[in-house]
Amino acid sequence: MAGGIVKYRHLSRDSAHRRALLRNLVTSLIEHESISTTWHKAKEAQRMAEKMITLGKKNTEASKRQALAYLFRPQEMLPKLFGPLRERYANRPGGYTRVLRIEPIKEDQAASAILELVDGPKDMRFALTAKTIATVRQNGHKINDMTAANIAKVTNFRKDADQELEKMVQKFERMAAEGYEKDMEVKKKRVYPENITSR
Repeated sequence: MAGGIVKYRHLSRDSAHRRALLRNLVTSLIEHESISTTWHKAKEAQRMAEKMITLGKKNTEASKRQALAYLFRPQEMLPKLFGPLRERYANRPGGYTRVLRIEPIKEDQAASAILELVDGPKDMRFALTAKTIATVRQNGHKINDMTAANIAKVTNFRKDADQELEKMVQKFERMAAEGYEKDMEVKKKRVYPENITSR
């Protein structure tokens, strides 16, 4: 029987183009720690990013050679992968990345997502948890079970987590007091150029 169970998404590309795409996404993720892309690309890049961080945690010559062969711009990315990222995830047994679904970015309404490294400065769940705590305090309510679970998740492996969380909660409280959040308006950007018809 030809074929079989598909164990990965082909992403409508041949194998060389798919590999180059994933290498580029993983390199961008290590550089920026948070990227926006389509949901399917994010899920595939997540698998490779987890493997790259595991190589960084091993910190052997063989793992350095493997990372060197995979990443674009390895001279810039290897010091970060085998330095700050290795130290950040030293005690975490896995789950170094997170995929969050967002509204479609492109006008073709393709399912979009944010792929991010957890416990970093751009950790979206950490910021959302802090914003929720600030809102709960402002309204004088108690923290519910879901928020308590999220607090436990975002502070479990993070260094100085309680102080950082409190600092971010205070930042959101100041923003709410100044009325900054009401002025924020989400504007959709055009991805495709405007079609100008000749008639």
